Amino acid sequence: MLVRDAEDRDLETVTAIYNDAVTQTTAIWNETEVDVENRRAWLRERQSLGYPVLVAVSEDGDVLGYASFGDWRAWDGYRHTVEHSVYVRANQRGAGVGRALMEGLIDRARAAGKHVMIAGIEAGNTGSIRLHERLGFEQAGLLRQVGTKFGRWLDLAFLQLVLDQRRAPDRPAGQ
Repeated sequence: MLVRDAEDRDLETVTAIYNDAVTQTTAIWNETEVDVENRRAWLRERQSLGYPVLVAVSEDGDVLGYASFGDWRAWDGYRHTVEHSVYVRANQRGAGVGRALMEGLIDRARAAGKHVMIAGIEAGNTGSIRLHERLGFEQAGLLRQVGTKFGRWLDLAFLQLVLDQRRAPDRPAGQ
């Protein structure tokens, strides 16, 4: 398996993985499927902001999953914190794809000078929570019944990973 930057040729499968998460899982709390043009616009936006979109591909070049991170919140004070998402093809879950993608994202976040990575995970998704904990993420909070999908309330677990040991953040120019 190879983890690399996503390209236009990957978008058909990325779209299918996203739509499977929409229709079959509580991994994403959206109920509307998207088309390839939507994912193309999303990819371009991530790239223009300098944020990665990674894909894991098999030896045959098949996309097995994808992951990205972006701003956690829009205000300046949160500039050292990112939130990520990772999605794996249904028939590849539990095969190490998510871990490989997460390790790639963590490396990219560190290289970009980020300090904390946030995971927002549906609290019943114990597989994803365990994966994050194995990667060093720690439980940071639980928001009860803040979402809904498939006719039921969903709880949102927050986990976080401190990416470096800086004692203080860098100051923006002029401060």
